[in-house]
Amino acid sequence: MTDNNKNIDWEQTTWEGSRKAQLRQWLKLTLRERLQAVENMGEISQHFKQMREQGRFKDTQKK
Repeated sequence: MTDNNKNIDWEQTTWEGSRKAQLRQWLKLTLRERLQAVENMGEISQHFKQMREQGRFKDTQKK
């Protein structure tokens, strides 16, 4: 076993463990950083919406 494998937190390799790790990271952010992240996500969402409207981004779900 290599040294890299000894340092792996195997708890974080599951879906639940990964989600918990993401939440712990989110909680470390300041309020300003959280608000900036939400704003950035809104901009990305708007960009994807525009791409879909222009036909450059196709929805994979059939409606």
